[in-house]
Amino acid sequence: MQNRIEEKTKLLDENGILTNPGYATRHLFEYKREDIKANKFRIKEWDYYYVGNDEYGVCLTISDISYLGLYSVSLLDFRSQRQQTITKIKPFTMGKTGLPSSSLNGDVEYRQKGFFIRFENNGKERRLLCECENFLDGKTLNIDITLTHFPADSMVIATPFADKKTAFYYNEKINCMQASGKAVLGDETYSFDNNNSLGLLDWGRGVWTYKNTWYWGSLSAVLPDGNMFGFNIGYGFGDTSKATENMIFFNGRAHKLSKVTFHIPIKDGKDDYMSPWTFSSDDGRFEMGFQSILNRSDSINLGFLCTIQNQVFGRFSGFVILDDGKKLNIDNLLGFAEKVYNKW
Repeated sequence: MQNRIEEKTKLLDENGILTNPGYATRHLFEYKREDIKANKFRIKEWDYYYVGNDEYGVCLTISDISYLGLYSVSLLDFRSQRQQTITKIKPFTMGKTGLPSSSLNGDVEYRQKGFFIRFENNGKERRLLCECENFLDGKTLNIDITLTHFPADSMVIATPFADKKTAFYYNEKINCMQASGKAVLGDETYSFDNNNSLGLLDWGRGVWTYKNTWYWGSLSAVLPDGNMFGFNIGYGFGDTSKATENMIFFNGRAHKLSKVTFHIPIKDGKDDYMSPWTFSSDDGRFEMGFQSILNRSDSINLGFLCTIQNQVFGRFSGFVILDDGKKLNIDNLLGFAEKVYNKW
């Protein structure tokens, strides 16, 4: 039985342990970094945005994993099946990046010579800004995108880790925000129109164990009949016995799923990310095929720190069943699924 949270509550008790592990459909937990009782090197905080349409997209990340700050920007072109990612690193940030304690409002930015990234959130709209010199072929990338029309429901989860009482993952995923703006690379402009471009926020705060592997998938789209549709699926983010993070979103409302399993093909004993995947659920409400287009792969290996990311963008086809039993057939909608290994 999944534990749904419906009232505002403190995230952590006086011992730094989750007060009430479970899920919610809006921001209800009060997170304060000073309430954490674990080793400060174990604190991980990030804001990740993806904005895209059927032809191209951008990814923007500001993260502070205590002994490192990681700041990245990606430009994805699904037509040419190409992507470019630039990541900047700053040592021993230890929370000084200043990521907001709430997803509801707050600004954050990072600057260094030739690189600037800023997220603005006044509670009514979110503005994503970035400038990156020498992004590709000596050209500068400039991004200015605004997200509006936040849905009524989002995926919010407070998850413990079974092997460490003071470890937890507090996360909100907001799908299907309308996007307008542009990314400009040299003399080429990638325009985002709120009629066909949507944004996603992955807002994460927590205390993590040293080694972990997670699986995450997401989609935001307008269906042919004009209805807004999206989903968030995943596991590997801790002990999900109280709740999973699997949700369907239909016209801004959440429909809770149980367990969803990623079936990544294997070739020569290794994950074959560019071959077709499948996804299945234990309750039969989420059944999908997935045809890969491009892999936004990235890896950092500094010995004590290792992250291997394979975020694969492609097209989902299959069906989902809403809480009221309504079946939605999904055909060729663009989203992503990923597998990430961290030693951090």
